[in-house]
Amino acid sequence: MEPLFPGFELREIALPAGVLRARVGGSGPPLLLLHGNPQTHMMWHAVAPALAARFTVVCPDLRGYGGSFKPGPSADHAAYAKRAMASDMVEAMAALGFSRFRLAGHDRGGRVAHRLALDHPEAVERLAVLDIVPTLAHFERTDMAFALGYYHWFWFAQPHPFPEALINAAPEIWFHAHTNRSPRPSDLFHPEALADYLKAARQPATITGMCEDYRAAATIDLLHDRESRAAGEKVTCKLLVLWGDRGKIGAWYDPFAIWREYAAGEMTGGAVAAGHYVAEEAPDETLAWFARFF
Repeated sequence: MEPLFPGFELREIALPAGVLRARVGGSGPPLLLLHGNPQTHMMWHAVAPALAARFTVVCPDLRGYGGSFKPGPSADHAAYAKRAMASDMVEAMAALGFSRFRLAGHDRGGRVAHRLALDHPEAVERLAVLDIVPTLAHFERTDMAFALGYYHWFWFAQPHPFPEALINAAPEIWFHAHTNRSPRPSDLFHPEALADYLKAARQPATITGMCEDYRAAATIDLLHDRESRAAGEKVTCKLLVLWGDRGKIGAWYDPFAIWREYAAGEMTGGAVAAGHYVAEEAPDETLAWFARFF
């Protein structure tokens, strides 16, 4: 079987807070790709090698996920604030010699990328967000469709250790049920990528990190987002907004209209023939968008 990341180096990047696992490959301008939940950097396997022909591609695991460091639970969930996770990425790119870069994030990685663009606008040349609207927009527009369709936002945010205990009792059953929430073929995930996702899901520290991520989203992240809105802070770089045409985002919202409230610069994008897992379900279409945008 061909390696999923040909020519990439699997690295450990030491930060003040801990060590990130990352794959780095290619040459050219830096492009940082951030994964979502409940995945790892392996979700980029179908697009990263092609991008490496034009860019230096950096694919890390976020803190709390995959092979990266995993802070424990805390009362304020600050270790999993998107502000802290974004700072990890700025520090990691600096350690690789990059002070300014292109940036794309899917799902939770998109939320980290959004906060990174607000807190460190000088670092981000262009930003792509995949299958999300801003966290604040989700919560302020909550209705029955969102509460049922994304029920895990509310379940994972329950106090530690209740959701962790349930997930850790049957992590593989949970993983497959969770990732089947959007229409997709049952064999969507490449076996090697799936093995990496499941290896992480079997680690209780990963499940705690994931739940803390969602607890932060429902608490400290909202505080930061409201502060940014009150201060008039918006994404100032060029913005690419993509979503799956078989997923929830386009069904529930007008993603462009919502992102326009959070962005001050040029925007482009549209629906991709996919469910939620855009880069794995529609890699060619994702690459075409990325090639035009980045």
